[in-house]
Amino acid sequence: MAWQATSGYNLRALVEAFFGRYKHIIGDGLRLQSDDRQQTGFGVAVLVLNRMLDLGRPDSVRVV
Repeated sequence: MAWQATSGYNLRALVEAFFGRYKHIIGDGLRLQSDDRQQTGFGVAVLVLNRMLDLGRPDSVRVV
């Protein structure tokens, strides 16, 4: 819909979907205490989640 594109709602929905997947697969909270370790843990979790999504995504082949 046009209002979604003009208001940026589609980007918000993508971000909410990502964090929903993250919380479902990785968990709700960060388990590490220090800020540096939390940042590293979040980065590793995002890499793992992205890898899982890449493995589940089919390879598209253009048919001419």
